[in-house]
Amino acid sequence: MNPSPIKELIAFEDFAKLDIRVGTITSVLEVTKSDKLMKLMVDFGDHTRSILAGIKQERENPQEIEGKQALFVVNLPERKMAGDLSQGMLFDIGYEDKLNPCLAMPESVMLNGSRAG
Repeated sequence: MNPSPIKELIAFEDFAKLDIRVGTITSVLEVTKSDKLMKLMVDFGDHTRSILAGIKQERENPQEIEGKQALFVVNLPERKMAGDLSQGMLFDIGYEDKLNPCLAMPESVMLNGSRAG
């Protein structure tokens, strides 16, 4: 792999605006109107969210991530895609570099809703 150049510097205050939290993926559902999107139902401890992620073609079996914890950006505006509502973004590794993506996840079980940063 030839690493991409590092993006321009940002202020710490800009980074601090991101709310990245641990959540457990409780189910992975088809989004029938999309060739790329899967609907993840994610438990954040005090609530559950629907998060759409473009993992349908990235994984042979997208359901293999059910029950796993991962990192999610939770303070993005809700967005309607392919007729479904997404309430955040899966924080994964590799896709932008055209690598086989994997989940960004804690090394040990954390409480759902725990913040990263």
